[in-house]
Amino acid sequence: MAVTLKDAYDGDLTEVSDINVTPFIDVILVLLIIFMVAAPLSTVDVAVDLPVSNAQPQPRPDKPVFLTVKPDLTLALGNDDVPRVALQATLDQQTNNDREQRIFLRADGAVSYSELMKVMNLLRDAGYLKIALVGLEDTGQGSVTPATLPVTKPAADKAQ
Repeated sequence: MAVTLKDAYDGDLTEVSDINVTPFIDVILVLLIIFMVAAPLSTVDVAVDLPVSNAQPQPRPDKPVFLTVKPDLTLALGNDDVPRVALQATLDQQTNNDREQRIFLRADGAVSYSELMKVMNLLRDAGYLKIALVGLEDTGQGSVTPATLPVTKPAADKAQ
């Protein structure tokens, strides 16, 4: 707040050396609004080609290609076991070299995430970029129970 001690009827206009902050505040508020609007738009989305589990099922291709990662980390294309080194050649033969065909990848629950990512990297290196992860659908009729492990007796009980 500026105060002048001169008489208002002096007739002499003097320069005021105080900064007029009103335009400065206006610019800051406009910038604040711009950044508030632009910040949510700049978030990075992870592009994953997966449908939501409660979405309508997509039409399946006539002859889908299923690649399975078994609990012992071996791969199976359809029902046939495939060594990892021959995966690309076997996929090319199965899809008639159509690298745009979707590969349905399914894995046992015991397979770790890192092993699943290694298989996905193998598919990417082979040129197959359209990968669909296969899982159980939640029908709302109850939870899916995992396979139970066999109960083993402690070593002390086995000796008796």
